[in-house]
Amino acid sequence: MVLKQIELQNFRLHKNTSLNFSDKLNLIIGGNGQGKTSILEAIYYLCTTKNLNLASESDVVLFGEQNFDVRGNFADLTTNQTRLFYDSLKNKKSFFLNEKQVSNSSEVIGKFPVVSLIQADHAITLGAPADRRRFVDSVISQASHTYLEILLEYNKILRQRSSLLWRIKETGDKGLFNQLEAWTESLIGIGAEIIKHRISFVNEFNEYLIQAYNQIVEDKEYPKISYDSIPGVDEDDAPDKFRDELNQYREDELRRAQNLVGPHRDDFLFYINDLELKRFGSQGQHKTFQIALRFGQFFFIKDKIGRTPIFLMDDVFGELDSYRAGRISDHVSSIGQTFITMTDLTRTEELNLSNGNVLIKVDNGTAAYIQ
Repeated sequence: MVLKQIELQNFRLHKNTSLNFSDKLNLIIGGNGQGKTSILEAIYYLCTTKNLNLASESDVVLFGEQNFDVRGNFADLTTNQTRLFYDSLKNKKSFFLNEKQVSNSSEVIGKFPVVSLIQADHAITLGAPADRRRFVDSVISQASHTYLEILLEYNKILRQRSSLLWRIKETGDKGLFNQLEAWTESLIGIGAEIIKHRISFVNEFNEYLIQAYNQIVEDKEYPKISYDSIPGVDEDDAPDKFRDELNQYREDELRRAQNLVGPHRDDFLFYINDLELKRFGSQGQHKTFQIALRFGQFFFIKDKIGRTPIFLMDDVFGELDSYRAGRISDHVSSIGQTFITMTDLTRTEELNLSNGNVLIKVDNGTAAYIQ
């Protein structure tokens, strides 16, 4: 799958930008704050309906304007026209596929697979458990629509159960306990399915991680992910273990009016040579691990759905030494359509540019091709 063309109106600094892209490497050059990352942001919107950096839509609208509009043309076995329009006065975001409005964003996730390697990825290895859950859930969701639907249903159940726990705490109404038991059974059923999917994912994804990591640093280090969930849980006994854990924390949940147990509290631990990365890893190891996670994600999704994701890389090479940059550049040639931002042209020799590539210069929201 490739993105052939994109149009941006009132998007960040881009008043009116239209670009045609290469099926291979697209290099976007520009200083900080000039609008080069905004192009990646717009592409991500068209692939997912979501913001690349978790920003609110109101922050994306060009200063002085009331809306933004992004349109794109994707080519695969068929062609698809996509559009995302945001109206700040109504605070409403609308997504269109082939001129028909899509009411549920879940219908889009995975249809236009995308992988992003951005500055905020440091949170995956250095941040809170929620950051790691978000990464894993996004990978599985693009590869499995079933998992995405299960995850959305689980979050609905969490909200309902949380509201009920709060009502019980506030009113002391024991008549609500039957409702709580019903929501608890729903939580166990759906939550156990999430746990099963995540266990299966980690077991499979570790091979992709190892291959990607070795591509960057050869065989000098051994990376691994483990799933930190309910103690001793496996795919066969997930419902029983989940129920036992909920029973153990029942009084605490009632007292605090919170959902204290379940996959929404789980974590994923990263290791290099059996040492936990977050505790013992160097800055270079963290960056290498983050890059390996994204390359692993790319090939995992490609194998699962049989289509090649678009790869977005935001100013990655500026943080890498020449050895790692060279190794990643070699890896780039083995993937599909790629978009890479850089602040200048000084390190482009590492990318082995060819005639099929496109170079774009961005200056204060104005984009022009470099010959």
